[in-house]
Amino acid sequence: MATDSKIVQKIFGEVLREVRTERSISQQDLALEADLDRTYISLLERGLRQPTLSTIISLADAMGADAASLVRQTKERLDRSS
Repeated sequence: MATDSKIVQKIFGEVLREVRTERSISQQDLALEADLDRTYISLLERGLRQPTLSTIISLADAMGADAASLVRQTKERLDRSS
């Protein structure tokens, strides 16, 4: 089954926002810790950009989360939505 990358982007963004807010981290603080631009964090969370593997790892490390967990949660939601 082919997966629409726009849907993956949107779902990953939802997961990222939820994990970030659960940890009470602002977009600005996450951007600083992950060495990314704050606007890029916003674009990711809105599903307008797709991160590279290294970016996923940087984001997870900056939030004290597991990168595999971010991907797993995205995949689980993707499976439920189809």
